[in-house]
Amino acid sequence: MKKPLVVFVVGPTASGKTGLAIKIAKHLDSSVISADSMQIYKGMHIASAAPDTSEMDGVPHKMLEFLPYGESYTVADYADKARKEMDELLAEGKTPVVAGGTGLYINALVDNMHFLPVKTDYEIRKQLEEEFDNSGGEAMLKRLAGIDKAAAEKLNPADRRRIIRALEIFMTSGMTKSEQDKRSKAEPPEFYPVIIGLTFSDREMLYNRINLRVHKMIESGLLDEAEDAFKKGIKSGGAQAIGHKEFFAYFRGEQTFSEAVEALKQSTRRYAKRQLTWFNKDSRINWIYVDKTDDVFAQALKIIEREENKNA
Repeated sequence: MKKPLVVFVVGPTASGKTGLAIKIAKHLDSSVISADSMQIYKGMHIASAAPDTSEMDGVPHKMLEFLPYGESYTVADYADKARKEMDELLAEGKTPVVAGGTGLYINALVDNMHFLPVKTDYEIRKQLEEEFDNSGGEAMLKRLAGIDKAAAEKLNPADRRRIIRALEIFMTSGMTKSEQDKRSKAEPPEFYPVIIGLTFSDREMLYNRINLRVHKMIESGLLDEAEDAFKKGIKSGGAQAIGHKEFFAYFRGEQTFSEAVEALKQSTRRYAKRQLTWFNKDSRINWIYVDKTDDVFAQALKIIEREENKNA
């Protein structure tokens, strides 16, 4: 029996995911569901490269800029809300188009993960946040590795929120994050996932696009947006995302503006590299090399048609 299609557009930052997803959704008369852990926050419109009304081209968007800046949001929270948006579109006979570069969000939907409930202990979280700020990411990641090596291997010292969450899960439930994930995998989804990935054969071309995007963000008012966030003094939620925190040292007088801009470029390039490492492990992804393809949209439609024919 044929399953309804859900199209996923994934890849590193600045690869053109949003533009392609909008074109596909417009072609399918559907909507775009964001799978970006920065675009969920209010007050990060420029830093997250969230599309504005003109870019949306009349295509409805879901899961964009709905969460207060300092609020924490787990992958389980995302999966529950995004799945409801998908189900509503499927019930209308439409093909949802999910677009984003947050691998955990994508996998939670594609693998139909239903996370086991873990009680949030805010005292433990606060304690872990203070320890992280005092000890640093390297020490906290090493601590996690002693408890849950598999989870630690997927993270790096800059992943403050995810390291803290993995430790918090163990401290509150006695279960490692890896064991929770294993138990969370349910039955296969009731849809057929078509995953399109955007990448580059020339990595330097991607890095150049990232550098150009940073300059465009600054021209669009990124510094003012980051300063507003800095003045709030929030350390959680959106404050941990790339785009604002790189300017905090500048606002404290510890760095020059040029140094802060370079830090943002470097953080973004490193993030893109981690995204590619994550997605390259997934054999289900149909890759399009942006720098070797004359018409990325036409190629994406061919992939969708091909996968539709395989769907039985």
